[in-house]
Amino acid sequence: MKRTVALLAVLVSFAAGAYVLPGSSIIRRMAAERAEQRLSTLRVEGSLSFGGASVKEAGAALGTPTDRPEVQGDGVLSIRTPGRCRFEASVADGSTPSAVVQSGGRRKAQGTEIPAMSVLVAQVCPLLATGSGNVQEVKESVLRHLQSLGVETGRTGLARLGGEVAYVLGEMAEGRPQFWVYKDSFRPARLRYTDASGTAWDVRFLDYNSPATGELMPRTIEVWRGGQRNLRFTALKGDNRASLPDALFTL
Repeated sequence: MKRTVALLAVLVSFAAGAYVLPGSSIIRRMAAERAEQRLSTLRVEGSLSFGGASVKEAGAALGTPTDRPEVQGDGVLSIRTPGRCRFEASVADGSTPSAVVQSGGRRKAQGTEIPAMSVLVAQVCPLLATGSGNVQEVKESVLRHLQSLGVETGRTGLARLGGEVAYVLGEMAEGRPQFWVYKDSFRPARLRYTDASGTAWDVRFLDYNSPATGELMPRTIEVWRGGQRNLRFTALKGDNRASLPDALFTL
């Protein structure tokens, strides 16, 4: 009898530990967490590096030599909630800056487009620039965005990213569209998808404990393409009281 009770206790404990929230509940918790921060504006300055196929693309756009494994420079991410984002890139030995703006779901490159920058803005805006609006509406908006990228939000599992446990929305098979959310904090962790041209993208949101941005923004955002890191933006300074004029977000 004691052995039976002990076995049942182990099985119940295992079942509780293995329980994974439904996708809609995960996204709702994520939306609520962002709303509690009451973010309205944010300007983040940081270091920027382009690698892989982005070396030539960034070099051509920024007017800098590409005979090196990386192109390094400075990046500025500006956000006005809900849904307005701008990312600017410049290099010390370059001749022209480059920027990508997204507002109201529409996006435009200012200057020669750098695809990895466009992907960064395309995913930061709907996931991190949601503001403190109605949580239910934000949840539904995020779910629609993920589903438009092929993520099967009704499927969930668990995985690890950088030593942290994350919920995974989507099929667990390698190469399938997925959205990862850190289990302990309900903050965006990773987004994997394939665009209309067949290019595989992997956007990673790393370290929400930076003195520069605190919990408002990950310290590092990486954009991977076809298994190669194409862009890495690391926050060095953040200002959530920055005055960001409408002109910054004009398409």
